[in-house]
Formats: sequence, structure tokens, C-alpha cells
Amino acid sequence: MLGLTWLGGLLTRRPGRLVAAAAGVAVAVALLASLGSFLAASKATMTRRSVADVAVDWQVEAQPVAASADVLAGVRGFAGVERALPVEFAATTDLEATVAGSTQTTGPGVVVGLPEGYRQVFGGEVRDLAGAGTGVLLAQQTAANLHAGPGDTVTVGRAGLPPARVRVDGVVDLPQADSLFQKVGAPSGAQPQAPPDNVLLVPAGRWHALFDPLARARPDLVRSQVHARLVRRLPPDPAAAFTTVSGAARNLEARLAGAGLVGDNLGAALAAARSDALYAQILFVFLGLPGAILAELLTAAVAGAGGDRRRREQALLRARGLATGRLVRLALAEATLVGIVGVAAGLTVALAIGRLGFGTASFGATPLAAAGWAGAAALTGLVIAGATVALPARRDARTATVHAARQALGRAGRPGWAHLGLDLWLLAASGVVFWLTSRGGYQLVLAPEGVPTISVNYWAFTGPALLWAGTGLLAWRLADAALAYGRGPLRWATRPLAGGLAGTVAATLSRQRRLLARSLVLVALTLAFAISTAVFNSTYRQQAEVDARLSNGADVTVTEPPGAAVGPQAVTELAGIPGVRAVEPLQHRFAYVGSDLQDLYGVRPATVVDATSLQDAYFAGGTARTLIGRLASEPDGVLVSAETVHDYQLQPGDPLTLRLQDGRTKTYRPVRFRYLGVAKEFPTAPRDSFLVANAGYVATATGSDAVGEFLIDTTAPPQTVAGRIRARLGLQAQVNDITTTRQLVGSSLTAVDLAGLTRLELAFALLLAAAATGLVLALGLAERRHTLTIAGALGARPRQLAAFVWAEAAVVTAGGLAAGIVGGWLLSAMLVKVLTGVFDPPPAALSVPWTYLALTAGVALAAVAVAAGGAVRASQRAVVRSLRELV
Repeated sequence: MLGLTWLGGLLTRRPGRLVAAAAGVAVAVALLASLGSFLAASKATMTRRSVADVAVDWQVEAQPVAASADVLAGVRGFAGVERALPVEFAATTDLEATVAGSTQTTGPGVVVGLPEGYRQVFGGEVRDLAGAGTGVLLAQQTAANLHAGPGDTVTVGRAGLPPARVRVDGVVDLPQADSLFQKVGAPSGAQPQAPPDNVLLVPAGRWHALFDPLARARPDLVRSQVHARLVRRLPPDPAAAFTTVSGAARNLEARLAGAGLVGDNLGAALAAARSDALYAQILFVFLGLPGAILAELLTAAVAGAGGDRRRREQALLRARGLATGRLVRLALAEATLVGIVGVAAGLTVALAIGRLGFGTASFGATPLAAAGWAGAAALTGLVIAGATVALPARRDARTATVHAARQALGRAGRPGWAHLGLDLWLLAASGVVFWLTSRGGYQLVLAPEGVPTISVNYWAFTGPALLWAGTGLLAWRLADAALAYGRGPLRWATRPLAGGLAGTVAATLSRQRRLLARSLVLVALTLAFAISTAVFNSTYRQQAEVDARLSNGADVTVTEPPGAAVGPQAVTELAGIPGVRAVEPLQHRFAYVGSDLQDLYGVRPATVVDATSLQDAYFAGGTARTLIGRLASEPDGVLVSAETVHDYQLQPGDPLTLRLQDGRTKTYRPVRFRYLGVAKEFPTAPRDSFLVANAGYVATATGSDAVGEFLIDTTAPPQTVAGRIRARLGLQAQVNDITTTRQLVGSSLTAVDLAGLTRLELAFALLLAAAATGLVLALGLAERRHTLTIAGALGARPRQLAAFVWAEAAVVTAGGLAAGIVGGWLLSAMLVKVLTGVFDPPPAALSVPWTYLALTAGVALAAVAVAAGGAVRASQRAVVRSLRELV
């Protein structure tokens, strides 16, 4: 009964304190429930997206000692296999076609035999481009090499047998050629083989008629596979799904007892997604948990703001004979009320956020996962309520005497951590950990080749965590020292407003320095969280765009087929297509560095930097403009990848002889270059080894100005312009747009929907910034009304009373902003460096979202203004009324 009476009194006389504490709990619960459900949904989305484009789940290749029919039966009888069809491969010596009086002959190729219904079962393997979708089909590049199309006749060379003639029914694209022609059973970590340049697809019956004789004479030139589609009932987590699929693949190989090897395309797709799922989890830890900790600190600050009043109330109850145990139970009752209300409000807010922002209350997670995170968030909220409301009250009830409880606050000595210099030790330790984890060879996510389990290097978490904690403690130390020893400057700063009471205002600020320092630290930590979250998310979006542009080369890229002799004059035709702003030709050749065959890109130094948005981060030893400019002043210069520089021990200015293919004789001959610098990345180039040279010098040295790629900047949507270019060029060139490339090359972290994660984190950061500045300040001022009341009773004018309020608000706000900005900048730089694996390529500089940061600062200042204005108005109420409320 006493507990209910006590709670009723609190709700009647102190509703603001209870509501504020419950709001702090609600923020933590809503943040954890929202981010947790979002994380679970993101992992499930990663799994779905990573396997959605896999056309053939398993390619089971029959071994020479096995009968292909037995392998097919074994695969079809394996649990979890939905459909399985046989596919045949045969090597051809060459392909030849005579079109319009001109005969074209290719090198070796592959003829694939597809059974009836194959394209219905494995729809993503073949895409129609021209002609019929059935019968004899030419791959696009092969059609370009032969200048052939539907209706033309192609002669197929067969080793040791007479050539065969087939009539082409259609031209197709093979989007997944890399996996279709993979070397099944290649050792883990082996260099993947490139798909063949020349491919012909024929019906299975026709294939057997053409190549069964070859299989008997040369069995080494043919091979049989079984393509399988699985029943995709997979766990939502990519790592668990990978373990399931890869384990099943090994089980099938064991059952086949050496008769077949499994090419696990589905497992390969999940293998990439599982590391990204861990990165998503890391983002949750790095960017989500600090918000929950801040919510807990906010609740503690709210509860602490009423600590003075609570101690006086406990002193009064103890003087009237209430036992300590009863006082503790009253505190527990208050904590329970705060926890229940906060949990209910937090879960309601999370459901509303999911419904309004993401279309579903569960954020897209399974009901079980969403319920699990809701339960965990609710439990966390109750723990926060107990730790911030019940424990301090219990400590005061058990340790404080009646006399001590009535003493004024603000006179406590320096805490033990300040004497030990804990803040400085934390910052030093953060620097050491950061140096250790960010030096060469560091990996945050460990995913060994061939190992089904991956892990996170949690050691890296300690650097940012120590920096965040050390920044907060250092801000407390500096604020405490400034308020303790800075009465003179404080008196001078407040004199225009406080007049003769300036010394009293300065003394009050100094006396309350512990409470003010605590509020200042909360503001600083909140702003550091908001700044680091915003900068990280903005930098991620920037680098995702850079990655897509680096891979595609430009908004739209036109790639000529091998052997094509399209010169730079084609720029004029492409530039005339509607929506094209500019066209940059790019030579793409191959050159031997010693025995190593590498890609060579010939560029126009005068225009390539601006046309392709080359970034300084792509180069080492100079800016993009400087190094490309040297190719203009030294035409025989060449930029070399870092790997080649290391392998061949090159020094700037060293001569470098490359073997390039002569445009007339088609033979490789030596061409002399000079090494000028390092190119770490280049548009459309591979990640490891490549060369960048002056296109004019390459054309002169090889006798050919043929362009391999045209990089196109657009004024219209890239996909629209790409469609217009395809319509103009037909099948003679490959056209890629940056929108499609962004979806293909982007890490599956894009499945996390970083925009959604950003909205969640930044909204909560904004809310916490407002609460940390406004709410805590308002409650602190409300608890110190007796100072303002006494000053008013002694004759202080309204302007002088306002000086107390605005001085305190200025100290908390200015100090919190300064410490938050410095801490946020340091934390942003550290987060981006620690999470380097998320960025590809790493950013040259942080991307600062000034609009959001200005909004955050504006919201914080507005909250301060509202809180301080309310306190000023309260200080100007009738003195008698205020004295009554303080009884």
C-alpha cells in the first residue's frame, strides 16, 4: 500500500522526473529493437539477394572413370535437389563463317549441348539478344568475331574429324559465363580461368550427333556435367546458409564416391555474403550500441538530476521512522514503473518506425527474429531502469545518514579515476590499439579460404571504444578544471547580463561544476556519436559510388570485342546520341612484362583525368593530374601497378621494355617505356596488375589506334542512354551502365540498405542530441530552483536571475559542442580506418554531411533555448509560490 501511495505521489508531484527517466529507457529500447530487427532483416535480405542471380546451384562434373548416367541418377536422387539436367561440353579447334563475301575464322572454342527444357529450369544462364531463343545459338562475342547472326552458317572444327556445318538460329548473351565454364574441382585459392571467347550452344541431340565420335576418339576434349537446382529452404543468416549448402555439396561428393565433383555456385555466392553479414553486424556494434549506451547515460543523468531531492525525501522519511528496507522497496517500485513505461513506449516507437519507415513493423525480419530482438531490448530497458533509478536510490538509502542526506551537492572531491589519470590512459591505449590494428596486414573480418566459418577481429573494437570513453572523461576533467579555476573569466563573461551578481553567478557555476561537467560530457558524447555516425555513413555512400564508377569506368561504357579495329573517330558518332555529354576513348591492349601478361590502357593525358573522374587515391607518389600529366610531357612513360613495381624492383625513371602486339603483323614485339609512377586503381582495370600509358605513343609503336573502350558521361539516366547506344550499335559491342554495375559489383552490404540504417541511426542521434542538451539541462535547472528562488527573494532582478540560467546553459552547450566536435572528428577518422574492409577502394578523405551536422547543431541549440527559456520563466514566478514548492 505504501508503495502505491509513494508512486501516486511521484506521479502527482514529480511527473516530469518519471516521464524523463522513462523516455531515456524508451530511447534505448526503441534503438536496440529497431536496429536488431533491421540487422536480422538485412542478413535475410543478403541471403536472398546473393542467391537470387545464381542460375545453376551446383555443377556436378562426371569424372573420366564414371558413367555420366550414373552421376545424373546420383544427383537426382540426392535429398534437396529439385531438378537436375545433363549438359555436355566439347572443345572445337576453330569456328568459321562466311558473311557478305568475307570469311572470318576464330581460334579454339567450346560447343555446349543443352537438353530440352534447360532454359526453363535455369533461366538466368542464357539471355536472348537476336533471333530465336532455341536451336543453334551463338554467344554475343563469338557473333561479333565471326560477323555472323541468325540465318548464317558456321563451320565447326573438330580435332581429327571433318568440320561440321550448322545454321545459326539466334545470338545470346551468357551473363554467368565465369561459373558456366569454371574448372570444377580447382584447388581453393587457384586463379579462376577466363571463360572461352568463342561459344556455340546447340540442342543435346545435335551435340551428340556432332561430338560422340570425338568423345570416342579424343575423350579428353569432351566432358559431361549435371546442372542442379536445389530446394532453397535456407537459414536467413548467410553464414548458416553457406554452411548448410557447402556441407550438402561435400555430402553429395562423398555419396558419388569419386564419380563426380561439385562446383558449388550457390555456396560461392553465399561465401561472399557471409563476410558482408559480419560487416553488417560490426556496423550494428560500432554505430548502434553507442546509441544504447548514450540512452542509458541519459537516463542516469535524468535520475541523477533528481538525486538531491531524492536524498532530502529519504531523509524526511527516515526521520519519520521508515526502515531502510522499506526505502529500498520504494526505489524498486519507482524503477519498475519507469522500466515498464519505458519498455512499452520504446517497443511502440520501434513498431511505428518499422511500419512507417520500412513498411512492416518487423523491419522485414522473421517474426521469431523480431520477437527475439524485442525481448532482448525490453530486458535491456529494465536493466537500465534498475541501474539508473533503483541502484542509486538503494545506495543512498543504505549509506547516507539523515544529516548527510541534507547536505548540498557539488562539494565532493575529485573522483578516483581523475587522480589516476584514467582518461589519459584510455586515450593513450586507444592510440596504441589503433596503431596495432590499422597497420599493414590487418583484417577486421577473417574468412580463410575453404574454411566454412569466419570470425571478427574483436580486438579492433577496443580502439574506438577507448577513444569514446577517454574523450568523455577528458571533457569532464577539462570542464571541472575550467569551472574550478576560471571564476575570473566567468565573472567577466556574465557581467553584462548579471550586473552586480556576476561574482555570485560565477561562484554558483563553480560550486555546481560536478553536475555541469556531467551534463557537458553527455552532450559531448552524444554529439561525437552523431558526428561519427553521419560521417561514416556519408563516406560509405561516397565510396559505393566511387567503386561503381571505378568498375564501370563511367556512366556508360562501350566495350569493343577482341580483334575489333574501331578507332577514336567513333567518338563523333557516340557523342551525337541524345543524352551523351562527353566521350573518352580508352585503348585496351595486352602487354608482356617479362613473362607476365598484363592489361595495358592507353589514355589521352589531356582529357582523361576530367572525363573519368580520376581520384588521387588511385595513384601513389603524386596526384592523378600530376602523374597523368607526366605521360603528356614524357610520352614514353608508363604508370605501373604496385604489385609489378614490387615484383620487378622498379625505381622511377627505370627503362621498362614491354612486348605489345603489332597492329599489322599481330605478333608481339618489344617497345621501350620508362617507369614514371604507381597506379593503384584505374577505371575498368583489374585489381592486381595493369599498365597505363600514353595512347598516342602506343598507337605509334604498334601501328594501330584501335580503341577498346569508350567511356561516356551522360546528361540523361545512364540506363536510358545505354539503351539508345545498344539500339545504335547492335550486337557489335557490349554496353554497360553504372546503375546496373552498381548493383552487380557493390558489396552485398548494399542489401543492408545503408540508407535505411542511416535513417535509423541519424534519427536516434538527433533525438539523443536534443535530449542530452535540452532535457538534462531543464531537469538540472529545475532541481536547482532554490538558488534562483533565494536570489529572487533577496531582490535580484529578472535579468540577473536569467544570467544564472543562461550562464549554465552556455557552459554546457559550448563545452559540449567543442568536445563533441573534436571527439567526433577523431572517432570518424578512426572508424573509417578500422572499417577499411567495408570500403572499396578506401576513401582519400572523409565525406562530411554538413547539412545533417548543421541540423543536429540547430536541434541541440533549439533544445537548449527551450530548456533555458522555460527555466527563466520559472525563475520569475512569484517567490512565495516557489518557496512553497521547495518545501
